[in-house]
Amino acid sequence: MTIMEPLSSFISIILHLDIYLNQIVLEYKSATYAILFFVIFLETGLVAVPFLPGDSLLFAAGAISALDTLNPLWLITLLSTAAILGDTANYWIGRHAGNKLYSMEMRFIKKEHLDKTRHFYDKHGGKTIIIARFIPIIRTFAPFVAGIGKMSYLRFLSFNVIGGFLWVTLFISVGYYFGNIPIIKQNFTLVILSIIVISLMPAILEFLKHYRKKK
Repeated sequence: MTIMEPLSSFISIILHLDIYLNQIVLEYKSATYAILFFVIFLETGLVAVPFLPGDSLLFAAGAISALDTLNPLWLITLLSTAAILGDTANYWIGRHAGNKLYSMEMRFIKKEHLDKTRHFYDKHGGKTIIIARFIPIIRTFAPFVAGIGKMSYLRFLSFNVIGGFLWVTLFISVGYYFGNIPIIKQNFTLVILSIIVISLMPAILEFLKHYRKKK
């Protein structure tokens, strides 16, 4: 098995979340809530896995909940909790071990991601915790950097709760109300790609701005 095969499978899962999530719901039923909780917790809680689907997974879950297979209110409650707990775990990892991990050559923790997040954090301050919720990769590193910077936990928690609830509610609601419109359902792969691209745009623009300034 080449390294491209698991990568290809992962990309296929992200781009066909509606199909895979439907299969998971059919096979695991109510245990699907726990699976989604675990994925969102990992995506926000561990800096080693920033590549896990977040926005697109929430959108797909919202779309499927509109078919009465999952309860949207349960999804919002449980996944908001997962997002808040994930950021909390990430914050404390950053606070107690962040500087040590940052100084080490870690295979799964890229320093350029940390540096970009620190730059973003310096620019936006505590609001980064809320803004970063809507930007893949930076979303995973923001609480870690807040922990390294020794941000007051109560201050961090307030931004964390607001950001986590807004992020989950927005994407599940958009999926719930728009995910099953025929033209969107027929072009679900393109919609997921669009969500990924739109989510990455702020980070891309920030990178281009930083690159031009450096050049």
